Amino acid sequence: MSLLGLANRARKIISGEELVVKEIRSGKAKLVLLSADASANTTKKVTDKCKSFSVPYRMVDNRTLLGQSIGKEARVVVAVLDAGFANKLKQVLD
Repeated sequence: MSLLGLANRARKIISGEELVVKEIRSGKAKLVLLSADASANTTKKVTDKCKSFSVPYRMVDNRTLLGQSIGKEARVVVAVLDAGFANKLKQVLD
């Protein structure tokens, strides 16, 4: 998760459901991190978008952990916009 903080400082992530969905549609999102405690509606919306646009996604434990790792309050969904950060995070999370 410290890698996510690094990506945040490099301005290579975006958070928030609507912004993440927009980045998925535009093709800029390389990896989506979704909180396991997100609402069913949000989970379905984000995972369906990821599948239809072939964007990999990973689940993280909770929204507090996701928010803390980027130095903000609780976040439900975060998109990584840089391929290098995305690949490294996938390796670490798998």
